[in-house]
Amino acid sequence: MQIAIQTHGFPLTGALEKHVQDRLRFTFSRVADRVRRVRITLSDINGPRGGVDKRCLIEARLDGIPSVVIQDLQSDLYIAIDRAAGRAARSVMRRLALKTGKRRYYHRKHAVITAS
Repeated sequence: MQIAIQTHGFPLTGALEKHVQDRLRFTFSRVADRVRRVRITLSDINGPRGGVDKRCLIEARLDGIPSVVIQDLQSDLYIAIDRAAGRAARSVMRRLALKTGKRRYYHRKHAVITAS
């Protein structure tokens, strides 16, 4: 799995790059062999004015399945990265499950029943 990071409105620090790499590798670990490339774009929409303006856009490219694109806006960039990465990984797993025909059905009591 290749990871490409872009930033708009601020420089990419070493700590931020390490956080993105670690978070994406962890959240996509179950499906890393099926994900060809993950592109993440980080931006500060309002600049120095502040507010809920840190955006994390993740695009995961898969083999034979349409790409998954997830966006999250938060006041803290690290939270936006974590939330977007989690949502993107869940969406990828859902798409892969639909492709292979393995679906999970949830009972009212939260018991997981797997159908083949």
